[in-house]
Amino acid sequence: MEFLTGFGGSILYYALPFLFVLTVVIFFHELGHFLVARWCGVKIEAFSIGFGREIAGFYDRHGTRWRLAWIPLGGYVKFHGDASAASTPDQGAIEQMSEEERRGSFHAKPLGQRAAIVAAGPFANFLLAIAIFAVVFMTVGRFITPAVVDIVNPGSAAEQAGFESGDEILAIDGQEIGSFSDMQRIVSVSPDQELTFLVQREGEQITLSAVPRRQEIEDRFGNVHRIGLLGIQRSADAGEVVRERSGPIAALWLGTQETWFVIDRTGRYIWGLISGREAADQLGGPIRIAQISGQVAEAGFVALLNLTAVLSISIGILNLLPIPLLDGGHLVFYAVEAVRGRPLSERAMDIGFRVGLALVVMLMIFVTWNDILQISGL
Repeated sequence: MEFLTGFGGSILYYALPFLFVLTVVIFFHELGHFLVARWCGVKIEAFSIGFGREIAGFYDRHGTRWRLAWIPLGGYVKFHGDASAASTPDQGAIEQMSEEERRGSFHAKPLGQRAAIVAAGPFANFLLAIAIFAVVFMTVGRFITPAVVDIVNPGSAAEQAGFESGDEILAIDGQEIGSFSDMQRIVSVSPDQELTFLVQREGEQITLSAVPRRQEIEDRFGNVHRIGLLGIQRSADAGEVVRERSGPIAALWLGTQETWFVIDRTGRYIWGLISGREAADQLGGPIRIAQISGQVAEAGFVALLNLTAVLSISIGILNLLPIPLLDGGHLVFYAVEAVRGRPLSERAMDIGFRVGLALVVMLMIFVTWNDILQISGL
């Protein structure tokens, strides 16, 4: 994507990578809903990428309207019997349906099928991430540098923990370490948390405990990140760096591990927000996604693919939050229905969806404000 650099600072510089990343993620999310719904025999009225007025569209042989809309900040699959894009039931229309029409209605399907259709969207996001990571591991591969300590910074957490030059890190908290970058990644997402290191020193294995210190660093684009730093350095010779490409099975396993790492890290961050250990100013919205997409595009298409995978995981997790209007909120309603033996009342669901809409709108306002502050440097 080197051609984008000619538009430095322009809208196109951010818009094109942003639209690519978001469109791919949204399409696969909605495709998950679509495929499982079709498999369950649900009639699908519309498959939309974006909201608002339609730019272009067509009907397939099943009568589904495939549409591209002006506002590219989401999408939806509208099922037969839905009152809105949020899949709220149109009770009046459902009551007037014939028996044949009801068989094709989403809301007349058994509870298990409805739950599977709803969960399929986030699940598709996770599968997309696994596939992207796997393709990168198979084609581009990864560069592996042994996790050997060359320099221990004076006064650092590593020095206090007793690390020495020549130590080889074998595992952290029981997780095997295959490279120096593996170690860096775990340490960076664990600020102020005690980690247990299995270290090989002069042929013997010893255990060290260290607490990475939370520090702010600025990347080459000027973005500020708060990460954990141990205070060790590696100055590998060119001959020690190995490029490793994986076969299909190994790549799928590595892609699954990479996806789980992002899920786990995101879950830890959300819990940190709830418990007050993490700052909410790290949350970003559409503006920051657009900014980062443009910046990452400078590093090449592979970097943009990796960003797509990470964003796909984030969208999957976001949609699983137990907020009415999101997929997770629907699943909560279905769990209540399973316990009660009957659905919630139309009024209760209407109140839930209104509360969910308010929460989503407040979240969007908050992350957009964060974006503005981040970009303006305030």
